[in-house]
Amino acid sequence: MTTTLITGANRGLGYETARRLIEAGHTVYVGARDPQRGRQAASELGARYLPLDVTSDESVDAAAEQLDELDVLINNAGISGPRKPLPELTAADFHQVFDLNVYGPVRMIRRFLPLLERSANPVVVNVSSGLGSIAAAVDPDAVDTVPVWVPAPAYGASKAALNMLTVQYARQLPNLRINTVDPGYTATDFNGHNGYQTVEEGADIIVRLATIGPDGPTAEFLNLHGTVPW
Repeated sequence: MTTTLITGANRGLGYETARRLIEAGHTVYVGARDPQRGRQAASELGARYLPLDVTSDESVDAAAEQLDELDVLINNAGISGPRKPLPELTAADFHQVFDLNVYGPVRMIRRFLPLLERSANPVVVNVSSGLGSIAAAVDPDAVDTVPVWVPAPAYGASKAALNMLTVQYARQLPNLRINTVDPGYTATDFNGHNGYQTVEEGADIIVRLATIGPDGPTAEFLNLHGTVPW
């Protein structure tokens, strides 16, 4: 039996990923900081609720104490940040976004690494975005495939940082399969359901990378169409 923990799994891509992995036979822990929403999602899915706020060292430590084993960690929780004109963004605004989107996965990997290292097939999937691709952001020809011109400097910068963290962890932890994924512009609460993909389509690449074997890819940035430029 494969044990999987998904952060931010009470709705959207995290919820759909949990549903699909449960169908595939995984034991899934729904990580969520809102107890009511987390328990409701876990009950609907047939998953297990795990109280978890990835911005809190204490919460992450307490969550890790409740698990005896872990094979797959999916760092899905994230925020877009305040909607302000660029000149009005402050360091505090950036810190809020980085605390969840970047420092959150750092806390999770550090604390759950001992459990992952005991697995026969340890996998980490970091949910990123095409907005974190620097190569796409400076390539006018990429506009048709990646929404690079969305004004989200804090969010885009946080996802670029998450991509680099993925490579750093993957290179230094060669026994784990660690990748970052771009689900694409998916219609969820995160963007007011403005995305052009369904949540089922968006979750496809997360599920695919969560179910790879020991010979699967690592240190890669992928979407459903293949490799995303860094």
